[in-house]
Amino acid sequence: MGKTKHSGPIKLPSKPDPKLWVSKVPFGLGKVKPKHIRDTIKVMADNRDNLPYAMRILTQGVCDGCALGVSGLYDQTLAGPHVCTTRLNLLRLNTMPAIKPNVLHADIDELRKMDSTELRKLGRLPYPLIRRKGERKFSRLSWDAALDMIAERIRQIDPKQLAFYLTARGITNESYYAAAKVARFLGTNNIDNASRICHSPSKTALKRSVGIGASSCNYKDWIGTDVLVFWGSVAANNQPVSTKYMYAAKRKGTKIIVINPYREPAMDGYWVPSIAESALFGTKLADDFYQVNIGGDIAFMHGVMKHWFAMEMEKPGSAIDRKFVNEHVNGYEELRQHVKSQDWAQLERSSGISRQRMEEFAELLAASKSGVFVWSMGLTQHRFGTDNISQVANLALLRGFLGREYCGLMPIRGHSGVQGSGEMGADPFSLPGGEFKGQDIPRVEEVWGFKLPTWQGDIVGVTLENALLPEDHERKLKLFYTSGGNFLETMPEPDFVRQCLESIQIRVHQDIVLNTSTLADAEEAVIVLPAMTRYEQPGGGTSTSTERMVYFSPEIAGPRIEEARTEWQIYCDLAARVDPKRAALVQFKDAHALRAEIAKASPNYDGVQHLKNRGDVFQWGGAWLCEDGVCPTKDGRGQLIPVELPELRKPEGHFYITSRRGKQFNSMIYSNKDPFNAADRYDVLVSKNDAAKHGITEGEAVVLYNSCGSFHGRAKFADIAAGNLELYWPECNPLLPKKVYEPFAGIPEYNTAVVMERAETYHALKDTRYVEKRIAELDQEIADEE
Repeated sequence: MGKTKHSGPIKLPSKPDPKLWVSKVPFGLGKVKPKHIRDTIKVMADNRDNLPYAMRILTQGVCDGCALGVSGLYDQTLAGPHVCTTRLNLLRLNTMPAIKPNVLHADIDELRKMDSTELRKLGRLPYPLIRRKGERKFSRLSWDAALDMIAERIRQIDPKQLAFYLTARGITNESYYAAAKVARFLGTNNIDNASRICHSPSKTALKRSVGIGASSCNYKDWIGTDVLVFWGSVAANNQPVSTKYMYAAKRKGTKIIVINPYREPAMDGYWVPSIAESALFGTKLADDFYQVNIGGDIAFMHGVMKHWFAMEMEKPGSAIDRKFVNEHVNGYEELRQHVKSQDWAQLERSSGISRQRMEEFAELLAASKSGVFVWSMGLTQHRFGTDNISQVANLALLRGFLGREYCGLMPIRGHSGVQGSGEMGADPFSLPGGEFKGQDIPRVEEVWGFKLPTWQGDIVGVTLENALLPEDHERKLKLFYTSGGNFLETMPEPDFVRQCLESIQIRVHQDIVLNTSTLADAEEAVIVLPAMTRYEQPGGGTSTSTERMVYFSPEIAGPRIEEARTEWQIYCDLAARVDPKRAALVQFKDAHALRAEIAKASPNYDGVQHLKNRGDVFQWGGAWLCEDGVCPTKDGRGQLIPVELPELRKPEGHFYITSRRGKQFNSMIYSNKDPFNAADRYDVLVSKNDAAKHGITEGEAVVLYNSCGSFHGRAKFADIAAGNLELYWPECNPLLPKKVYEPFAGIPEYNTAVVMERAETYHALKDTRYVEKRIAELDQEIADEE
């Protein structure tokens, strides 16, 4: 833990800097870019029936969107108000009225005609619902009947046949903590959260490399660092408020480097709406792009280090911070030998980057006295995601970019609640304040007052697969309790996921709106429980940002959904009904009492018990984790880890695909048109040269397919690395392989090889033999490479 405290927000420069302007044409007229003013007017119109409440949420609450830590309209990074379209888009989830009864109780096939966007717009869930097997519509249920039914089934099954899942949809630390405690109280370790499919490799890798499970630095460290590197992260699109920090960094002379297969327009230049100069003329953000192949980052980083070690041979200290390495790092010689053995030609093929460009980046970092490395799902959502992040940590440790101002490792979060999920113990490998092992188990048992189950719980992907196990299997999933989440739109191979969901005896959906997963059948019954938003919770709630800021969000006066309940209270009520004799162990007088227990169970959160007023905040761990290079490991030192080059499994002539986000928040889509490149949700981003090789013209219908499924879309030319394609998520999920998980962190694989053809050719020859032959060729070539 660090001893230095965060120093608070700083001011932006008052004078403009025309050198950073994207265009001298005001508001970027004529350019493809977000229309912030138009979008804001639309949000106001959508919330016109509840504008006063919407304004109170914006000015009093903590953002339930991205994890940048905006409390009200202010944060700890920059002085002045901040707001972004992501937060504005989410407003309606909190202000809309309940679903009309005639719609809610319509025939299930009528509801199934709607996608999740249309379902979301229907309104809030008003009261508990049930739909038993064979029934054509949802029926109203009382809270007592619903919870008693769930409790009765929990008593009947083996705890290993029970599982909980919590998404990041505005869920507070209090709810994560209560769910973690209740799951173990009920005897199950099958509890997981949304981090499993986004940043679980970040925590795993950082733990093994430097002993921490969170960002080591702050957003303030972006502003003034020599180099700010975004690795597989399009922060301008997914965390729009961050563009204000990037603007401030540029004004301080920071170089911004983006490493991504696609030259993302959002990172090239952005019109920051809350800065007059930028709103008018835009701001050039990235100084350079390195368009690495999908999955080629490890090779790229090997090339960087290989050049560093060569520089060291000629002039010691020219590339490696030798003092930092000698005092704070293990494994230097092992890593050096491993990297030296790498072949330049292989590194170029794997990364898609020339040796000259790798050396150029290596020299830029070597000349920088400080640096912050930021990454997101472009690095984590691989079957080798943990190795990706450990490789980034290797670079930081070799340069000493850790534990001091303007330096650090930052897995940038997309949700304002998910950082706290594992820290509260809502994770099969975690407990509040520690891991599910060693001395953390008796420590938590003492606070909770009961013994924990000792068997290892499953990650959510495996949990879902367990629904297909034989009826008498001890891990056959029979009751699945999920707070938010839509696995039909977040997991690979949706048809397989549907099969899993519909094989569960009872599914409980605790949520604020309907989505497509809610409408899937179940073996016995689907039960829907209406939850409160974070702004409705009595006693308020807390959330933890990317930079470990724990913010208090108060209860905000406004209209209420009459039967909606606080999420943490629902969990505790359920546990009390399952085991009334021990009910006192899982009861809390109020939210303040719950936070007091969190402070005892999780030492890092000592201070959360004092948060009770609007704007209250503290940062656990201080400004910088691993301060002065001292890591929370057994010997206080970081560990360099030799990482092998991954096999990308892309046969000659095929493409490798990955997913990207458009105008959306997680799987919640707000527009079918990407505001940064005008792409449709079914457009396939492909380089002009690659398209020409396949005889494909822009806008032409194409089909992508492999052994998992097929995707029908249209070619859209883009500045993307050769041999790579980008598709929108979750539309591309039918192409992604099921049951493929990263071995250390359990994140699903979200990248794969495909065949791309003109739709005319595909359909003209689409008989069974033709398609199966091509797929068989693809699978055989992959098998041969393995």
